[in-house]
Amino acid sequence: QVQLVESGGELVQAGGSLRLSCAASGRTFSNYAMGWFRQAPGKERELIAAITKGGGTTNYADSVQGRFTISRDNSKNTMYLQMNNLKPEDTAVYYCNALDWGSWYEYPYWGQGTQVTVSS
Repeated sequence: QVQLVESGGELVQAGGSLRLSCAASGRTFSNYAMGWFRQAPGKERELIAAITKGGGTTNYADSVQGRFTISRDNSKNTMYLQMNNLKPEDTAVYYCNALDWGSWYEYPYWGQGTQVTVSS
């Protein structure tokens, strides 16, 4: 079992930046590939960024490619999402979770999420 706590979400104007954090505890953080997900009102949760166990490979959804950067610090059991040039359509609850790289299986370790609101 891994416990995940997201933080860093807030209200920001369009064009602004935020950095989200995901603090992990429990089983060894570095054993897992990780991902950032988001769920906008009335929409399904979607995977927007993923990173391998060691952080050497990343993957992004088209909607955030070039604007968001995922990273991790295994020594701190923490993952980050740097979000630049935010748009109103980025408004959502953001979650982190462990996943299996390739199959994209999502482990049942969901945290409470952090709200990001982008005003126009």
